[in-house]
Amino acid sequence: MIQTLTAGTRHTQGSPWQGQKWRPAMVLVDVDGTMVDSVPDLAFCVDRMMEALDMPRRGETHVRNWVGNGVERLVARALTNSLDGEPDDALYARAYPVFLDLYRENTSKRSHLYAGVREGLQFLAARGYPLGCVTNKAAQFTEPLLAALEVKDFFALIISGDTLRQKKPDPEPLLHAAREFQVPPEDCLMVGDSVSDVKAARAAGFHIVCMSYGYNHGMDIRDFHPDAVLDSMAELAKLLDLNVNAT
Repeated sequence: MIQTLTAGTRHTQGSPWQGQKWRPAMVLVDVDGTMVDSVPDLAFCVDRMMEALDMPRRGETHVRNWVGNGVERLVARALTNSLDGEPDDALYARAYPVFLDLYRENTSKRSHLYAGVREGLQFLAARGYPLGCVTNKAAQFTEPLLAALEVKDFFALIISGDTLRQKKPDPEPLLHAAREFQVPPEDCLMVGDSVSDVKAARAAGFHIVCMSYGYNHGMDIRDFHPDAVLDSMAELAKLLDLNVNAT
């Protein structure tokens, strides 16, 4: 059951915010669709890749529904013009290096932070929450992007899509972070935007907050029952607001 908590903030029955404040031992934050709208750069690269292959451009609207599972899947989706398609191996082998070259040069030229992200991170840092970042984006793109947008230094740990053998929705990246911070998974919070984030958090035993505006292949994230849905990361203060003497 989804209930109204405050304007713009909804939580589900059984969440840790039932009439009380809750302090996570650690907070993990996703990148694409949660902190960063990276679609403008990704769509530019997809369309330039398609032109290089003498294939039709796909456009930002399609790309916005395809992102969230790493660039490997994005390239496959662009080539097949579908969410679940699998392209010809030879075509993919031609396309993927083209996309990588383009994205290396266009990781942060058009991407931007969503409204409220910097304020949310500043709140978490000021309250002393240990912060990590977990994403399916490869490290060669993740770290320059976060640095260019001036948020990299908020995070004591960055787990990219190629840091481990597994990536979300597998729970291992989240469990790896809990081990690194030496905190129990059940005391941790994941902040994300997609069903992959919800699945990873539930499997890891984390609590999960999702942003209402993110990348979820056109589906409403509320249908996947995260613990809370926020319209801005700045609203984390409404869930985690503790006075200094309580921290």
